[in-house]
Amino acid sequence: MSAVLALPVRKQTASRVLPGFNLSLGFTIFYLSLIVLIPLSAVFLKTFTMTWDAFVTAVTSDRVVASYKLSFGASLIGAFLNAVFGGIVAWVLVRYKFPGKKIIDAMVDLPFALPTAVAGIALTALYSPNGWIGRYLEAIGIKVAFTPLGVIIALTFIGLPFVVRTVQPILEDAERELEEAAASLGASNWQTFTKVIFPTVLPALLTGFALAFARATGEYGSVIFIAGNMPMVSEITPLFIVTKLEQYDYAGATAIAVVMLTASFLMLLTINLLQAWTRKRGQAEKV
Repeated sequence: MSAVLALPVRKQTASRVLPGFNLSLGFTIFYLSLIVLIPLSAVFLKTFTMTWDAFVTAVTSDRVVASYKLSFGASLIGAFLNAVFGGIVAWVLVRYKFPGKKIIDAMVDLPFALPTAVAGIALTALYSPNGWIGRYLEAIGIKVAFTPLGVIIALTFIGLPFVVRTVQPILEDAERELEEAAASLGASNWQTFTKVIFPTVLPALLTGFALAFARATGEYGSVIFIAGNMPMVSEITPLFIVTKLEQYDYAGATAIAVVMLTASFLMLLTINLLQAWTRKRGQAEKV
């Protein structure tokens, strides 16, 4: 017994489940720098070759500003529509059983797999004045193809899977006992939704919204066909960047790209901070 007591007591230190943290962290930083930071820094370095006056002129011309409004405005509207209707699609796929459910579930991923140019051509064929859908909308005075409305539809199309696939696993893991408890305590369907279900899926909805918005701001292939690219009406900012590159104006292209990059980063940062605040608030309420 005394021999056992004489054994040195090993000092307990904080240990990680997976070893090699320093090595994995170094590899992560190296990989992100190689894939993300270095290319983005090249955009800024190329832009720094311009004078300040040339930069301001390149990024604040009337047509470029109009393209900013269309790209960011249509992206926000498309992301919001996806947050609403994508959430409904996720709810139906999780909570209901019906014939053809697996097929519809697979169709949600089509915008991921479909080439963007093919999506743009298909949407244009559908919503053009003589298309299957466009001819009926044209008859009641609604023109979709070659208008900002067509841009919104294209951006909504490519952003839907981000919301559905983000919200779907949260709904699958949600505790239905809480809903049953709320109902047993006399809560209405609306109260159960607003007090129990919505707070649970809100962080996932914000994440899906951010992903859909980020995807939409840089979209090119599916938009240029249905947009029509009319000056001051349906020109998107990525089109301006491609046009500048075709004219060998690399500095002008990177200048517009820097504005897009900065605005998108600030928007995503705001959404991520809001998401973190919402999650922290939800945890505090549970405690």
